[in-house]
Amino acid sequence: MNRITILCFCFFLSLIIIFVSAAPDLDGPTTSIIFTTLGRSDYAFDVFSLPAQGPSTVVDELRITDGQSVNFNGHFPASSIISILPDQTLIESSGLKRPDESLQTVYVTERNGSSSIYLDIIFYYEIPRNSRRRSALETAVRVQVPLLGTNSEQSNGRVSMKDRPSVVGEYLVYVSTHEDSGVPRKSWAAVYLTHLPTGSTRRLTPYGVADYSPAVSPSGVWTAVASYGEEGWGGEVEELNTDIYVFRTRDGSERTKVVEHGGWPCWVDDSTLFFHRRGGDGWWSIYRAILTESVVIERVTPPGLHAFTPATSPGNKNFIAVATRRPDSDFRHIELFDLLSNEFRALTRPISPQTHHFNPFISPDSTRIGYHRCRGDSNGGKSPQLLLENLKSPLPEISLFRFDGSFPSFSPAGDRIAYIEFPGVYVVNRDGSGRREVFSGMAFSTAWDRKRRGVVYTSAGPTFATESTEVDIISIHVDDDVDQPSYKKLTTGGKNNAFPSPSPDGKWIAFRSGRSGHKNLYIMDAVEGERGGNGIHRLTEGPWTDTMCNWSPDGDWIAFASDRENPGSGGFELFVIHPNGTGLRKVVQSGSAGRTNHPWFSPDGKRIAFTSDYAAVSAEPISNSHHYQPYGEIFVVNLDGSGLHRLTHNSYEDGTPAWAPNPIRPVDVKLPKGGPHCSFEDCHWLNNSPNHSVDQQQSEPRC
Repeated sequence: MNRITILCFCFFLSLIIIFVSAAPDLDGPTTSIIFTTLGRSDYAFDVFSLPAQGPSTVVDELRITDGQSVNFNGHFPASSIISILPDQTLIESSGLKRPDESLQTVYVTERNGSSSIYLDIIFYYEIPRNSRRRSALETAVRVQVPLLGTNSEQSNGRVSMKDRPSVVGEYLVYVSTHEDSGVPRKSWAAVYLTHLPTGSTRRLTPYGVADYSPAVSPSGVWTAVASYGEEGWGGEVEELNTDIYVFRTRDGSERTKVVEHGGWPCWVDDSTLFFHRRGGDGWWSIYRAILTESVVIERVTPPGLHAFTPATSPGNKNFIAVATRRPDSDFRHIELFDLLSNEFRALTRPISPQTHHFNPFISPDSTRIGYHRCRGDSNGGKSPQLLLENLKSPLPEISLFRFDGSFPSFSPAGDRIAYIEFPGVYVVNRDGSGRREVFSGMAFSTAWDRKRRGVVYTSAGPTFATESTEVDIISIHVDDDVDQPSYKKLTTGGKNNAFPSPSPDGKWIAFRSGRSGHKNLYIMDAVEGERGGNGIHRLTEGPWTDTMCNWSPDGDWIAFASDRENPGSGGFELFVIHPNGTGLRKVVQSGSAGRTNHPWFSPDGKRIAFTSDYAAVSAEPISNSHHYQPYGEIFVVNLDGSGLHRLTHNSYEDGTPAWAPNPIRPVDVKLPKGGPHCSFEDCHWLNNSPNHSVDQQQSEPRC
């Protein structure tokens, strides 16, 4: 066999390998969607613990969870629950000699592509007290038990968000979003009670109502929640306009509103609740409610700092644990507040001053304080940073991925992804290799030319700007063999030209522009721009905003978001229109003043993915890091408006979905370098002091 024959054989063999690796699994998904979650790839949360009696040092901090995925919102059960678990196999095989003497922690985890509630059983008997280090990974024995397994009626293979678990006797109380509220902008968050030995589950929240942040009283008789009642969510993105309700844990009966304006309740005894609210002076503070015939409410923490997400322990009237943001710190910390002396004691700031710490919880004997924070590099590299994080999809034909970057879009062959870093436009191979910057300026949105190889379009300029702000459409030749590829400006005069979407034949670009004084849609030449011989023509016209357009693969439709039915309201519906300006019709509306944004057609043109507040918010925003729009979830809908399905369930901001041209196998794709670097931000509105106007909190940036 001569050299030429060998080279030809190797070439054709490589083509076969590429074809086989790209071919869809006939038993798996037939299409794929990727999307962005603000900051999520940097979280790397683990649950940690410190002794309540201080001062503490670095060696006193124990990491309770195992460094896998994201683990948060922990709870120390009041008594051992090992004996009531239906499957004792893991306990028996672990070799635990005295399992009831172990440290037991219930928490939420997002491992394996979905939200779950786990019990970790950790036994320290083989490690001397003075040798315990920061990580529970150094312990001799760890047993992990999923508490909502196949026995759970609630599980049943459905995708949902879980939150705020607590155990009372043989029961698990928690929030889940597995039941559709059936009403646009009505949250799916509800409180459920699962019998751990059998998996039998009942809903405690009335239908038509959303409940958040449940807390069970020390006796187990009562559960308190933050709830809108029947009024529902009003679009808040900072402090929710919730009240505190109390009902019987066993069945949800005797539901009573006990506090107006409050969230995140917790109990000291069956007649004393603590909760947080933002006061009229602008400071988040902790309040106490004494539940007598007439409820008595008093402010507990003083103004001058933000204090929120309180934690108590049974019968402990000496101190509470709170998260704080002080004016002299950019970081959220856990502090203890002495209820007798009315003084704070720093818990986490002396140990990790430049790390955010979230949502404290206290052991039943009041000796340990739990919380979650980013583990940083302490996990030994067990949780690498992912380019594509595979999530469980409620639709088996769709594989679903969280992408590490904003405004992703696929090349026509599906082998490369363009995305935004703020600032900068980047291109990366789908396997995570070959990442490079192709434009260094501030930009947003990306789209690949479907005919000319290596051409990416973007909007160069600031986001969320006025109609007259200088933003222009540019085309970037990403395959230029230079450090910084060349680009061509396609629009003139600024005027907020943005969200380019090329036609499938590569001849035209649809985009939005504010050149008329209003943001409407236009079409121009894809190669020469508006200076070209084909010029530019207007697609929509009116005193409203039409934006975020996407051209269908068959060329028949352009999908876009518009506030035309209530201009300036902040509410956006999803519309489609033919490129010749005919056939305008609405596809989706997310209730009154709702938002349906960033549409993207499926490869066959029959469905549209988009982000929306259709399911409202799923948790109190202050319990998370910063999200501009914590209601964002990814949905799909048929082109005719039927077949609406929710794909993501979490309390984050999911946005900018993009459909892949070819199906992607449902496995994670790791980045070659790097790991969780904890670079997310705390809630921006916690930077406000009472000297700033609190009335600005409900304002949202216009698209």
